[in-house]
Amino acid sequence: MAEIQPLRGWRYNPALSAEMDAVASPLFDVVSARQREALYQQPLNSIHLSVPRAEGELLPPEAAAHRLARWQAEGVLRQDGLPGIYVYYQYFRLPGEARERCRKGFMCHIRAYGWDEGVVLRHESTLPAAVNDRAELLAALRLQTSATHGLYRDADFTLEALMDEAIRDPLCQTEEDYQGARDVLAVIQDAQAIRQFQRVLAGQPVILADGHHRYEASVAYRQARQLAAGPGGSTGHEPWNYHLMYLTNAASDDLRILPTHRLLRALPGGLTDEQLLARLAPYFTIRAQVEAQDLPELLAGKRWALGLYLPGGAAYKLRLRPEVHSQLAWDTTPEVKDLDLTVMHYFVFQQALGLGDAAAQRRNPTLAYVRGLAECLQQVDRGEARAAFLTNEVTMAQVEAVCRSGEVMPAKSTFFYPKVLAGLLFSSLADEVPTPFEPYFWAEATSEG
Repeated sequence: MAEIQPLRGWRYNPALSAEMDAVASPLFDVVSARQREALYQQPLNSIHLSVPRAEGELLPPEAAAHRLARWQAEGVLRQDGLPGIYVYYQYFRLPGEARERCRKGFMCHIRAYGWDEGVVLRHESTLPAAVNDRAELLAALRLQTSATHGLYRDADFTLEALMDEAIRDPLCQTEEDYQGARDVLAVIQDAQAIRQFQRVLAGQPVILADGHHRYEASVAYRQARQLAAGPGGSTGHEPWNYHLMYLTNAASDDLRILPTHRLLRALPGGLTDEQLLARLAPYFTIRAQVEAQDLPELLAGKRWALGLYLPGGAAYKLRLRPEVHSQLAWDTTPEVKDLDLTVMHYFVFQQALGLGDAAAQRRNPTLAYVRGLAECLQQVDRGEARAAFLTNEVTMAQVEAVCRSGEVMPAKSTFFYPKVLAGLLFSSLADEVPTPFEPYFWAEATSEG
């Protein structure tokens, strides 16, 4: 189902690629304000393209476009001569683990399918303002500055041997990125090997793990270019028909999804701790715990189980009363209703605390999303949050089930770790003269269906 193609990537020149830690940057939606300010001080860092700021009278997209043109003219960025599939490995350790894991994947062009085509499947909804922001930047640059993260499933691990061979001759790598991972990039330019990648992906849809706003921006850009071209004005193979995606195998054990917990900056109506617990009691069995640090282990593997942490070190395990679940009245699929986070957002935030439906909760400034357990507890202890609600991670099986159900999860349900870096590879959407290889790839993809 999914059509993928090789691309002629733009990359930092060899001297800068040897110092990749100095030019790579976090994705736009995870980079903190402090990180941004530090990276802006590095004149050649990719943050200037991926999260640009205004320069003089130039708005951020215009400033990024001027900088890109200068970098290309000066040879800061150079385009590879032949198209390829770019292998991308991330080596990392999880907290408390001695074992080094490796998430194996590859970056390529995938056709920018609309959601209604059922080829790229989503599990999160998007915010129009964020999509528009990304679309404006894409239109100004005609360059994709970072890959989104997609998932395919291959239980036979057909492609791993090809990727393992390529990664032995890396193009560039980091020593340690901002999240503690080591990133390694290589390329495959052998036509026969690339056809094997295309065959594996042609038989299945792709689940979008991370980057919903950037992906929607690519779809919007493709639609705008098609409209401007008019009937018969494009071949369908122009670069702007495609989107840069990092694809990893959902069958791998090294595909990690970390939980994202919820903080309430304030309780509605100035509720006391006792009043909060009283409002939760009709829906949950509540058990006090001695140590908040033990909550993740107590929740692990338990259906509809949540943790609650309050000022003064008060910790509780909440377990939804089974007979209550049938009251969950959101108009969604059984797969979404079964999620712990749906239970939290409906029975805690809507029913017990009166924060409104899912859309109202997304707009509520008192509701915050924090990944780390320690940070959650510390914010409550410091008085920066009034309560922390803790959850299990979403499983890969749940992500796949929700995507195939056609619905989306509550906001900030998944945190795929580690995150892809910006700056390793750039993908041009400008109209370019094809290389001798490119028509060959189109013909192969068409003949193999």
